[in-house]
Amino acid sequence: MPHPHKPLDAYRAKRSAGGTPEPFGATDAVRPGLFVVQQHAASNRHYDLRIEIDGVLASWAVPKGPSLSTDEKRLAIATEDHPIEYGDFEGVIPKDNYGAGAMIVWDRGLTIHHLDPAEGLTEGKLLFELRGYKLRGLWTLVKTSRSPKEWLLIKKPDSWATGEGAEEMAQESVLSGLTVEELRDGSDRAERIRQRLEDLGARPAELTLDDVSPMLAEPHREPFSAPGWLFELKYDGYRVLAEGRHGDHPRLRYRSRRDATRTYPELTRALASLPYRSLILDGEVVVLDDEARPSFQRLQQRGQLSRRSDVERAAIHNPTFLYVFDLLAFEGYDLRALPLVDRKAVLREVLPAAGPLRFTDHVEEHGEALWKAVREMGLEGLIAKQADSPYSGRRSPTWVKVRADLEGDFVIVGFTAPKGTRVAFGALHLAVLEGPRMVYVGRVGTGFDDRLLQDIHHQLLPLERDDPPCTGEVPKGKEHTWVEPRWVAAVRYTEITDTGQLRHPVFLRLRDDKAPEECSRTPVGSRLEEPPEAAPPSDQRPAVKLTNQDKIFWPGEGYTKGDLIEYYRAVAPRLLPFLADRPVVLTRYPDGIEGKSFFQKNAPDFAPEWIRTEPVWSQDSGRETSYFVADDEDSLLYLINLGAIPLHVWSSRMANLQQPDWCILDLDAKEASFAAAIEVAQTIHRLCREIELPAFAKTSGASGLHVLIPLGRRFTYEQSRQLAEVLAKVVAAELPEVASVARSPKARQGKIYVDFLQNGHGKLLVAPYSARARAGATVSMPLAWEEVEAGLEPTAFTLTTAPRRLAEQEDPMADLLTIEPDLMAALGRLAERL
Repeated sequence: MPHPHKPLDAYRAKRSAGGTPEPFGATDAVRPGLFVVQQHAASNRHYDLRIEIDGVLASWAVPKGPSLSTDEKRLAIATEDHPIEYGDFEGVIPKDNYGAGAMIVWDRGLTIHHLDPAEGLTEGKLLFELRGYKLRGLWTLVKTSRSPKEWLLIKKPDSWATGEGAEEMAQESVLSGLTVEELRDGSDRAERIRQRLEDLGARPAELTLDDVSPMLAEPHREPFSAPGWLFELKYDGYRVLAEGRHGDHPRLRYRSRRDATRTYPELTRALASLPYRSLILDGEVVVLDDEARPSFQRLQQRGQLSRRSDVERAAIHNPTFLYVFDLLAFEGYDLRALPLVDRKAVLREVLPAAGPLRFTDHVEEHGEALWKAVREMGLEGLIAKQADSPYSGRRSPTWVKVRADLEGDFVIVGFTAPKGTRVAFGALHLAVLEGPRMVYVGRVGTGFDDRLLQDIHHQLLPLERDDPPCTGEVPKGKEHTWVEPRWVAAVRYTEITDTGQLRHPVFLRLRDDKAPEECSRTPVGSRLEEPPEAAPPSDQRPAVKLTNQDKIFWPGEGYTKGDLIEYYRAVAPRLLPFLADRPVVLTRYPDGIEGKSFFQKNAPDFAPEWIRTEPVWSQDSGRETSYFVADDEDSLLYLINLGAIPLHVWSSRMANLQQPDWCILDLDAKEASFAAAIEVAQTIHRLCREIELPAFAKTSGASGLHVLIPLGRRFTYEQSRQLAEVLAKVVAAELPEVASVARSPKARQGKIYVDFLQNGHGKLLVAPYSARARAGATVSMPLAWEEVEAGLEPTAFTLTTAPRRLAEQEDPMADLLTIEPDLMAALGRLAERL
């Protein structure tokens, strides 16, 4: 099955980009090694196995699904290659489309090939290891002699061969937690949870991540058992609060309040897939080692990555998990005042049974038994929590942490010479402050690999000095090298002896976020102060360099490029939700509105690595376009500094490119009065109220109005266009002297053109709050419906007037991205009018 010259031609030939929610565009191979198994309720329910080979997903339909029995050979029918992003796809492929039916991500993870996969496709044998959430171990795919598309999927003997078949394993998605039947028929899980929260007495309130602070545990010296307490494992990771909004761009935030969203895409994909309108979780981001134990070293490696391709690759090869231990908010309810035991009971129902989001289980009452197991497994410790405790958002004695070994931060004051095959150095000399003095506390020689030894040695060599910078029982001899006390090491140990020396120390990591002056003993003497939570990696993004800010962009008004930049900075909080995770198209005016301009879809090669770009396949041109995506203020200002004035966006997001957020009715007033556009907009609004369909209005910033109808990402582009066409024709029939759906200007005879054709894959909308390259420096301004009346002047909204308006008025379009209307009911009411 060798790939054709264009491996996705067969895939694209079977699908219409505007008619199916399936991924269609981006094909850059940033996830090497990905595999996914999707359960597909098509005409016949089956499983689809997809393995990344040469930048695409080689695919097989497996009717019965994989089997973990080495004696069972499962039929696998080769199908067309799929694009890489298909590995994220969950959705319902509409009727009359190829492969119509519901599909969930049943499993996904890393493939490690034991034979060359490209040769294997040609020769008919693949041998590979799977490391998924459900499937593990060694597998083979072997082509049969009966048909070139017929293969056999066989589990090879190893410790993962249990004899269990896919049909006997958990059937829920590892992303959404839904079964394929729930996705197809609709799930009432959210309603059941809301009813349960109401019965528990949860307070109705719509919380965001900005409204909450993490609750912290007090240190406790000894393990204990007690009625009314819950005991959880303490994970060696980064504390994170997570906000999920269904189908939307989730948010992850470290305890320090720094954003972590783009660092862990495997977590944000899972959060966006949860079938709930909104929720806030508290947990610990963890990377597991080969023995399924938390590895802080691997987590640090993940946290230091910044290039998107590196992050996406690591998400497959070095995946993170969010171990969730608390639920703070759910779909309009504030859970923080509820008892912990109730919050966790609801949390267990909210999270998928398997996948990157993991429920943190607990033991009731018997903390000492759990402590013994923690010590035997070599884990970090445990957290004890009162079962009836509310979530306070501060440090509280109702939550306490007990470490299996003590952990402290020590000043590195020197190192010993290596012996035998050891590289760089043998052990680090450590000290701690006692008042004004620095006192020697021993050496640590375990916890290093060769690379770490060399990296630390490289850091210490420039700091060499002749004598030790500390007092106490300092060793002597030529094998000891002393250094200036500039670096701090986190070390785990069992105790500090009566002579002040560390017992059984193990090096954990360098603390580049802590100064030597902060490493001191507590008054207890035999123990060190409780160390702070592990610090997340620092943000390495450079500041955006703004240029030529004095250049005049609007000669008539004297507005400069700097004025444009400051406008976008001022409206960024309102604008960014409409840009986030969405392809952006620029119209650049490097010399202002009277100079030459050009339309730019493709991000240039000189764009910095930190700014997000996404390749999207164009069905019309037959090639890829690499679009900018502006998820934050820095990215936005970078685009404006290029001389971009208006920003045009797709109606859909990269997370689900085939399902738009809104349906557009563009009221073109080029050949009619703006008063006529107002009349048409009012008629659309009245019609939408009658069929109980929300609608929002904004000026185009030019001569017309835009009416946007929220879709909640439940329609394809083709369905969105059909909805817009029906609405447009109903309105045109009601206002035959004012409105027209005729495409030809001659046929319209000076009427308002109600354009419904802007609802299509790749069609663009000028973003709300976007500036326009017109005299007067007008902007596209969202409007409250009571403002859409006679006397409304679109020229009233400009670079200078808009920021003042924003300071005085709530965003009338804020709910456009979150409302999930009952579209089918609205369509039924609309049909009754026809």
